[in-house]
Amino acid sequence: MEPIRVMIVEDHPLFRQGLHRIIDAASDLELIAELGDGGEVMEQVRRSPPDIILMDVNLPTQNGLLVTREVEAEFPNVGVIILTAYHDEEQLFHAIRSGASAYYAKDVKPDHLLACIREVAHGHYVINGEVMNEAQMATWLLKQFEEKAPAGAEPNEEMFIPLSPREMEILNFITKGYSNKEVAYRLGISRQTVKNHMTSILRKLDVNDRTQAAVYALRHGWIRLQDTKYDK
Repeated sequence: MEPIRVMIVEDHPLFRQGLHRIIDAASDLELIAELGDGGEVMEQVRRSPPDIILMDVNLPTQNGLLVTREVEAEFPNVGVIILTAYHDEEQLFHAIRSGASAYYAKDVKPDHLLACIREVAHGHYVINGEVMNEAQMATWLLKQFEEKAPAGAEPNEEMFIPLSPREMEILNFITKGYSNKEVAYRLGISRQTVKNHMTSILRKLDVNDRTQAAVYALRHGWIRLQDTKYDK
């Protein structure tokens, strides 16, 4: 049987080394690449597609959720397991919505992670430690929407869509303190288009204003603190 091909995407050298050792110790796994920057992932996946990607969220250049969405759009057979220090139910919700097959905090036990890799490689999902098939995952996701939606609101198609690359780009600028006018100038789009995107961002994150959206992004590691310098 061919080994399960694993890629590690993690910018913290010590944690990346720990993952390397765990993968190396498993006879049925093969480590094919280690990356520390989200912006390098797609090029590497196109060059040598893995079966599984172990993906951090708080990465340079592009955060792990956005990278996950790009991977799943182009390589739907690649399973992504999110590993993050920002562990909460909201982050889990966004991870699965972005296309991840599993999600763990970084204090996960090695044997649990190895079991998860094998389950995901066989097309399963692992949510809160429970192995699910696609139908069960869809039921779980719908339940999350129902719990998060305002009373009496019906889940709609947009609720199943994570933040787009453009929305994530705008959120990055907002977190740096840019006004809608400045964002529009930077991106070469109209102020109304920025406002429309902001409306979508607030709705998807279930927050009331741009400040709350910025705090949300920082709290979940979508935007790196060192990347928030106002650089007009």
